[in-house]
Amino acid sequence: MVEFRECGSAAIGKGTAAPARSVTINAINRITAGYSTTAHSFEITMRILNILLSCVLVISCNVVSAQEVPPKKCAYDRARLLALDENQFDQDMSGGWRQLSSIPGCARVAADVLHDYREAHHIESGLLFWHEAQVRAQDGQYLEAIALMKRAYKTPEEDKAGWNLYVDATIAFLSRDKAALGQLKSKLTAVPPPLGADIPPVVNGYMELDFADGSKKKIRWPINIEVVEGLENCFDQPYAEAYSDVCRENKH
Repeated sequence: MVEFRECGSAAIGKGTAAPARSVTINAINRITAGYSTTAHSFEITMRILNILLSCVLVISCNVVSAQEVPPKKCAYDRARLLALDENQFDQDMSGGWRQLSSIPGCARVAADVLHDYREAHHIESGLLFWHEAQVRAQDGQYLEAIALMKRAYKTPEEDKAGWNLYVDATIAFLSRDKAALGQLKSKLTAVPPPLGADIPPVVNGYMELDFADGSKKKIRWPINIEVVEGLENCFDQPYAEAYSDVCRENKH
């Protein structure tokens, strides 16, 4: 059966075709039912066919044009990035995917690079899943981000600092569930610090950490609580803004 696409009134969105209703030759026969087999009815049928075929061509062209070409500012050396080891690719602030992500308008390109790196190296790293999810969320791809975040959970044995609660809180934000976000923030706040001789104590809500370069830095405990507070403070804003330092200030 030959199938055509009927032009819909909905605009074609970014990267997607407009919703369309299948129209077959049988439908054309129904449309022209009641007309006698005359030159006049044949002309009407041909006009309908031409309109439907035009719609098919318009939709096809729009789908192709909707596939965005990355701007020149997002150009990068793909071979070099994919050749990096995981630490260089993920943690180097100026040489891995982060440099690309820091360029305004290049978040989606950076997210695609993260995806391609995982695929090329067959890596199931929860951290790489998480970072790709964050970049996609910053680009407004909430559904894709949520799916990726669900692959970033740690096992109960690995999760000593409330990581899974942080993941769930972020998913709640992206899912627009403010009540769940508040509940998860409370649970995260109650996570006790781990015990151990090499674990610095928590003093007035802060833990002082030693870094490889010899510097020290105080961070809030539990880790990531400031981020979750920011998501709650700026719940009505996009993730890219709610994740920023500005939203982490106490607004209550």
